[in-house]
Amino acid sequence: MIKPQITYEDFDKVDIRVGEVIKVEDFPKAHKPAYKLTIDFGREIGIKKSSAQLVKNQTKEELLGKQVVCVVNFAPRQIGPFVSEVLTLGPDDGTNEESNWVVLTPLKIVPLGRGVK
Repeated sequence: MIKPQITYEDFDKVDIRVGEVIKVEDFPKAHKPAYKLTIDFGREIGIKKSSAQLVKNQTKEELLGKQVVCVVNFAPRQIGPFVSEVLTLGPDDGTNEESNWVVLTPLKIVPLGRGVK
């Protein structure tokens, strides 16, 4: 299902940046299987945390050191005992299973904090 049409100005309000995963932890208290990610976005934004339902398709070892694409200007979201500060982006794998997201990552290494359009 395609969502309602938005303007370019609406899209331009979403701040999407590239960061590097510097820490990955299990998140056993999450409602659905998830990892707690610590992501470095460089000097301007700094280090942020994200809860990400990537457990089915990525191991902790695969995520560590990986560049990821995140929305950095959503309000923080309380997920159980954890505050998720950014939204890590990716499509689901189409299986309709829990935690089936596949992380988005640039094809080439880019400077941390770079914007995505």
